[in-house]
Amino acid sequence: MNILIIEDERLAADKLEKMLLKIDPEINILARLESVIDSINWLNSHEKPELIFLDIQLDDGISFEIFDSVKIETPIIFTTAFDSYAIKAFQVNSIDYLLKPIEDQALRKALEKFHSIYNANLHQVEKLDLLYKQIVQSYKTRFFVKIGNHFHSVSVDEIQCFLIQERGTFLRTNNGKKFDLDYSLDQVQKMIDPSKFFRINRNYLIHIDSIQDIYSYSSNRLGVKLKMLDHLDMIVSREKVSDFKQWLDR
Repeated sequence: MNILIIEDERLAADKLEKMLLKIDPEINILARLESVIDSINWLNSHEKPELIFLDIQLDDGISFEIFDSVKIETPIIFTTAFDSYAIKAFQVNSIDYLLKPIEDQALRKALEKFHSIYNANLHQVEKLDLLYKQIVQSYKTRFFVKIGNHFHSVSVDEIQCFLIQERGTFLRTNNGKKFDLDYSLDQVQKMIDPSKFFRINRNYLIHIDSIQDIYSYSSNRLGVKLKMLDHLDMIVSREKVSDFKQWLDR
């Protein structure tokens, strides 16, 4: 069986390849690709594989961008580090998904599922279209908030940050208004698009477009100032600095 691996973490790709060959030594790994653009170029210039293992987040973007440039009819098994609501869509509409770190038993079951579905000749393109739509829609786009005796729906594009204050969770809009929420900050973090929002510390979850300035706070710490909140210094947690830099440098 000819398999294509699209995975931007080399160690993860190494592990997946070794596990696949252990399960079936006759598997042929056609290529290992790390980015959206490399995947598009490869798929446009090679015979299609029988199965693709596809990571969700790649070096240069979300892997679903590949579908905008290439018509993919090959069955796909997704690999993901997400523990979000998007997983529900994977369970229903994809061949399967594997949550990282990938376990041997889960990989075996995914391959068994692939063989059964592939042999049943299901329409994979239609399944991928449905999956793409559900993934895009899986993150909240609005928050319903109360203002006195009135209510308002706030678009996530209007939100500068989410924050914890006096044991409550709030959202702050780009025009400086603050509304309380019925969710914890941990819950909010799972509801919103991680490409747009980042949890810089225990108390703040910020929108990428709300950042006004980033500066060196100490030798291994960063400070952040937000628009409309330039008087307030927000310090990126030491353990999050590396991930924060990568998030900004996608």
